[in-house]
Amino acid sequence: MAVDIQPACLGLYCGKTLLFKNGSTEIYGECGVCPRGQRTNAQKYCQPCTESPELYDWLYLGFMAMLPLVLHWFFIEWYSGKKSSSALFQHITALFECTMAAIITLLVSDPVGVLYIHSCRVLMLSDWYTMLYNPSPDYVTTVHCTHEAVYPLYTIVFIYYAFCLVLMMLLRPLLVKKIACGLGKSDRFKSIYAALYFFPILTVLQAVGGGLLYYAFPYIILVLSLVTLAVYMSASEIENCYDLLVRKKRLIVLFSHWLLHAYGIISISRVDKLEQDLPLLALVPTPALFYLFTAKFTEPSRILSEGANGH
Repeated sequence: MAVDIQPACLGLYCGKTLLFKNGSTEIYGECGVCPRGQRTNAQKYCQPCTESPELYDWLYLGFMAMLPLVLHWFFIEWYSGKKSSSALFQHITALFECTMAAIITLLVSDPVGVLYIHSCRVLMLSDWYTMLYNPSPDYVTTVHCTHEAVYPLYTIVFIYYAFCLVLMMLLRPLLVKKIACGLGKSDRFKSIYAALYFFPILTVLQAVGGGLLYYAFPYIILVLSLVTLAVYMSASEIENCYDLLVRKKRLIVLFSHWLLHAYGIISISRVDKLEQDLPLLALVPTPALFYLFTAKFTEPSRILSEGANGH
């Protein structure tokens, strides 16, 4: 195969784009930024992203997709009130919005029209921050080679958040106006207003810390799920198994946290060795069991009552 010889490419993410190919002859352009959907290989040539995402990549995308859904559910529950019957319908609507947004995002991503994506392999943390690695050969002129080396793991999250926001604005106000009769006019749309705040925050979080989240999200899931489960059980004054079983809502919250525990464990282990990693899932109920066995020594109900009385 004949390849044109050109000066070596500087910079970690600069590459040469294929201009012409005829049989065994390939002609590449000057060193510069790779087109969207491509990244440089070891020889500094821009190559299309044609691989399928690894399990860990899907788990990362699942985590980023869960964030707005969990926040939706939290604020719906927070503002709906204990006597409101609209919370369940809003929960279902939020789930529908996020699910449809995820499906549409996959359909519009490359390859278009199918529920899977092509991606480039994530090799190191710097792949998420190519703008920091633009070379300056003469210390005066900067060669701009910023591109999405982790295509499409970085931008697909923004697309998903955009669809979530659009679907929420189309569906939720109509639903809330019809069924949230038990709430005051000022309270009906507070969960929607909250989303208008947390979506920009999530967007900035992905833009600035996407690479850090990619490597840290399994531990974030485990820590937050453990903390929120302990806070919920203590706030609900659950001190034994009977307290846990008297209300279906408590069981739903418990099983939801167990799913998050399992998600975090699978993300950390990546299930590289199935026979060794699957037994780790037996640890999922351990935090809840530990809490129930030790609650009698801490008496959360007494602590809460003393806090309410100001002691």
